[in-house]
Amino acid sequence: MKLFPSGHATHPQWRMAAALVVAQLRAQMASPDHASAPTLGLVYITDYYANEAPALLEYLSGELPGVTDWSGTVGVGVSANNAEYFDEPALSVMLLDVPADQYRVFSGVAPLPTHPDATTSGFAAHTALVHADGQTPELSELLAEMSTRTDTGYLFGGLTASRTASAQFAVGGNGNVAGQGAASGVFDGGLSGVAFAAGVGMVSRVTQGCQPVGALHTITAAQDNVVLELDGEQALDVLLDTLEVTLEGDPQPALRKVRATLAGLVNAGEQPQGQRRTGHFGTDTRVRHIVGLDGTRRGVALADHVEPGMHLAFCQRNVAAARADLMRICAEIREELSPEDLEPLPNAFMAPYGTAGHTGGGHSQGSGSVAGFAPAPGGEPQAQRRICGAIYVSCSGRGGPHFGGHSAELQIVRHALGDVPLTGFFAGGEIAHHHLYGYTGVLTVFVAGE
Repeated sequence: MKLFPSGHATHPQWRMAAALVVAQLRAQMASPDHASAPTLGLVYITDYYANEAPALLEYLSGELPGVTDWSGTVGVGVSANNAEYFDEPALSVMLLDVPADQYRVFSGVAPLPTHPDATTSGFAAHTALVHADGQTPELSELLAEMSTRTDTGYLFGGLTASRTASAQFAVGGNGNVAGQGAASGVFDGGLSGVAFAAGVGMVSRVTQGCQPVGALHTITAAQDNVVLELDGEQALDVLLDTLEVTLEGDPQPALRKVRATLAGLVNAGEQPQGQRRTGHFGTDTRVRHIVGLDGTRRGVALADHVEPGMHLAFCQRNVAAARADLMRICAEIREELSPEDLEPLPNAFMAPYGTAGHTGGGHSQGSGSVAGFAPAPGGEPQAQRRICGAIYVSCSGRGGPHFGGHSAELQIVRHALGDVPLTGFFAGGEIAHHHLYGYTGVLTVFVAGE
C-alpha cells in the first residue's frame, strides 16, 4: 500500500469545500508516493453540511469516479492531519489504497454476513470500522453482535454527532450497496461502515480522557441503571464521601461537584487492567454520566445498565491526563512499527504483516493473549512498517479548546506519528472492540511493510 490521498477544507458553501478537497486528492493521486487509483473513500462532514449529505456524496462520486465505495458519517467536528474543524462547516476525506477483495462496505440494508459470503468471493471480515446512530435501540447489544461477525471481534469507530440531520454514508462497488435499491447511499439510523479482511495491516489503540478521583469499588447492589451499594455501603454516601461534600444545608456546591463527576465501569467478571496498576483507566473501563441521585434509596443513577459484580470508580475529565494518555498510545504505535522494538507491549495485539491488529480491550491479559513483534525466522528482525493512513475518532467532549488550543489534540498526534494522512470525526460516543466509550479517542493506523 502507498500513502492514502487525503484532503480537508472549510467553507460556508459545501460545494466550495468539496471542490477544494477534490483538488487536494487529485494532486496527491498524481504523486508517485501516493496511491493513484484507490477505490475506497472515507468522508466525514460536520453537521453544518448534514442536510446536504446526499448532494455532497453525489458530487464526490462524480468528481472521483474511480472511487467506487464510500463510507463515513457526521460529527460536530472533523479531524485531519495536524488540524481539526470543530463547530464549523467542513469536511475531511481520505482514499484508502486497499485491494478491492480485502474490504466490504456494509449498512442496515446490506449487513455484514455472519460467515464468509460466497457472493463476494468468500470475503471474511477480520475487523470493522463502524459508524452508528446513538438513538438506535439496544445499540450495545448490536455492537456486541456485530463484533461476532469478525474473526477478531474488534470494531473501531464512533457514533454520529449532529445537531441537525443524522447521516451515514454507505456506497458499494456498483454505486449502491447491494440490497439498498434506489437509495442514495446516505442513511439515517442503525449501523454502517467498512469491514476489512485479514490482508489489511493495522494497529489500533484507545486513549482515555478521565482521571479516577477515588478508589475502585465493586457494585454489590443495583437495579436497572441505579447503583445502590458499593462494597456494601450505600452508593450515594460513597459518592459524597469521595467528593468530600454533603447535601445538608445548601446542596448547590455539592451538586456542582456531582455534575462534574462521571463513573468508570468495568464489566462483572473482568479484572480491571488499568487503575489498580497505574492509577489510570485501562481500555476495559467505560465512562458513563451520572444522570441522577436517588435520595430515598441512597443510590446513584448512571447512563448505562449496571449489575452486581461490576467495578466502578468515580472520575472527572482531566486535560493533563488526557494529553499524557494520547501521547502514550501514539508512542506505543510508533514502537510497534519500529524494527528495533521486538518486545511485546501490554494491552495490545499486533499481528504479522498481512493481518489486522487490535487493542484487545476488554480481554484479560493472560498468557497468550498478548502478541507483539517477534523476530522473523532465522532471528532476523522484521522490516519496518510504514503508516499509510490513520483514522482518529475522538469524543465531541474532547474537541475544541479542551486540549488547550485550536487543533491541539491533532497536533499531539501529528507530533507523535509524523506527517501521515489522517481523517476522522468528533463523535457522540466512541467504539472499540465491542464496547461503547465516552470521553475517549480511538486511533487506528493502516500499515504496510517495507
